[in-house]
Amino acid sequence: MTKTLPAFALGLGLLATATGVSAQEAAAIAEAAPAAAEAVATIDSGDTAWMLTSTMLVILMVTPGLALFYGGLVRSKNMLSVLAQVFTIFALITVLWAVYGFSLAFGGEGLFYGNFSKVFLLGITPDTVSAALSTIPEFVFVAFQSTFAAITVALIVGAFAERARFSAVMIFSVLWFTFSYIPMAHMVWGGGLLAEDGALDFAGGTVVHINAAVAGLVGAYMVGKRIGYGREALPPHSLTLTMVGASLLWVGWFGFNAGSAGAANGIAGLAFINTILTTGAATLSWLVAESLHKGKASMLGAASGAVAGLVTITPAAGFVGPMGAIVMGLIAGPLCLWGVSGLKRLLRVDDVCDVFGVHGVGGIVGAILTGVFCSSTLGGVEPDGFNMAAQVWVQFKSVIVTVVWCAVVSVLCFKAADLLVGLRVSEEDEREGLDISAHGERAYVH
Repeated sequence: MTKTLPAFALGLGLLATATGVSAQEAAAIAEAAPAAAEAVATIDSGDTAWMLTSTMLVILMVTPGLALFYGGLVRSKNMLSVLAQVFTIFALITVLWAVYGFSLAFGGEGLFYGNFSKVFLLGITPDTVSAALSTIPEFVFVAFQSTFAAITVALIVGAFAERARFSAVMIFSVLWFTFSYIPMAHMVWGGGLLAEDGALDFAGGTVVHINAAVAGLVGAYMVGKRIGYGREALPPHSLTLTMVGASLLWVGWFGFNAGSAGAANGIAGLAFINTILTTGAATLSWLVAESLHKGKASMLGAASGAVAGLVTITPAAGFVGPMGAIVMGLIAGPLCLWGVSGLKRLLRVDDVCDVFGVHGVGGIVGAILTGVFCSSTLGGVEPDGFNMAAQVWVQFKSVIVTVVWCAVVSVLCFKAADLLVGLRVSEEDEREGLDISAHGERAYVH
């Protein structure tokens, strides 16, 4: 230490001489330098490990979680078609995300889109630190966000399962990802329009669930109802697989929600426990409501209630307290049950896997209630300058923007796919089942 003092003193003298500042001012600058150095972004191994784990958990949500959840809900002759759509969409969107999606979502400061500065992941190296999450490599952030993009597009296919042409689904997926998912991600998480307005969406209530649900609803209308819908029974072929899928979704959702904290910290812990509590509360409230309505509590009801709770807590996971999370789950269960029953009948739509009833209703409820239960008086983590009425209004506006934007884009994307290859398979192919007619395979050999 004594050997460094003369050099340090000489350095101060040179600094003072070169810049014209006093030795005292130079000393103050020198004292501030270590703090400034500490503020420079550095990769944290713990945060990086958690985000890698979270990314894998979200992949688990898609394949096999979502695939099995949807696959069990369709008839056996269409099981593989659903698996193929979900699996292929995941592969497709993760590639497109790296090519241009990440850049347009997180590469600039426009209101609706970013820019092409990071197209093909230009400028990103193993040592590049994420600008959004300053303690993890940017490649990890890119990978994490790619799974969100992929599951959002995959969620849509459950609404028009069993009758859509595979090639049309792929064309729609590319277009919708480009013109609905990317701008919504940028508007909320990339510093765009809704972020500037102060909208709160911790892990994707608007970006993922409402966005996908509206697209699914539009698709169910535009593809049309299944042959025999409303006249004959079209029951799920395996609620066992649906339960397995729902369980995998619940496990994977910890990466979805707690991973959105971006670090292994207290907010991740809050999101983690909220993901347990809201899901459990929604499962119970759905079953109670179902028992009162139908006289029995079903396994499908339990699985659907769990997913409803997961959807509802998604926008709020890092903002609300545990007791608020429980209340949100208790509210979400009966409302989403109404979404898949009463609302579905009102809409007169053949939404096979109840994408809108669960993800749409749950997403809307969660987004709006985030503005209520983030209040510190209710145990939440409120933003600076919080006012409950104002925040609820901001949340409501974010829902409206999402619904309108997605609805318009979805109509155009489905129309484009219809003009190019046709949205729906032939009546003969539909009756035979898409497993054989579209893929030449059978899920089960009898």
